[in-house]
Amino acid sequence: MPAPFAAALLPLALLAPAASPASPVSVVSPVSVVEADFDPATAFVPPTAVSYATDLVPYGSHVRVVVDRSAAGRTVLTLSVTGLAPGHEFPAHLHTGPCGADPAASGPHYQDAVDPVRPSTDPAYANDRNELRLALRTDGRGDGTTGASVAWQPRPGEARSLVLHAGTPAGPHAAGDRVACVNLSE
Repeated sequence: MPAPFAAALLPLALLAPAASPASPVSVVSPVSVVEADFDPATAFVPPTAVSYATDLVPYGSHVRVVVDRSAAGRTVLTLSVTGLAPGHEFPAHLHTGPCGADPAASGPHYQDAVDPVRPSTDPAYANDRNELRLALRTDGRGDGTTGASVAWQPRPGEARSLVLHAGTPAGPHAAGDRVACVNLSE
């Protein structure tokens, strides 16, 4: 090996590895941001944000979800949307499964203390202290922002999506219908 080339490699050889294989580093970022346009679940590339009801959540409308776990033992979630149905209320909840072609793929609501009976209707489990619940209301342009906080942090890998429900009936949707889903990153 020519001397100038070997001399150039020496500083690289002296660098310490970022983490040794004996001590893997598993870090969950304290703040995660998911930003996407709503697409059909059947899109060629699986979408981050899925619309199941284009009259309420049109394709191309936009979502931004910020999950902040930087305060010990707390989670703050902020949801912002643009281009949804104007003047509509969308209840939103963390769910256990990822978004899929079938709205039910996102599974049940994520609960800090899991109700052993599904679907969960027991007020001891199905409440705003045990589930992260948001109430999103859009303005006359279909834009809106809301947030909620809870005194716990989701277990890693178990709160996989945020689902928007139809809310107060408007058009053909019952109050509990899932109208959109956003895959969350860990």
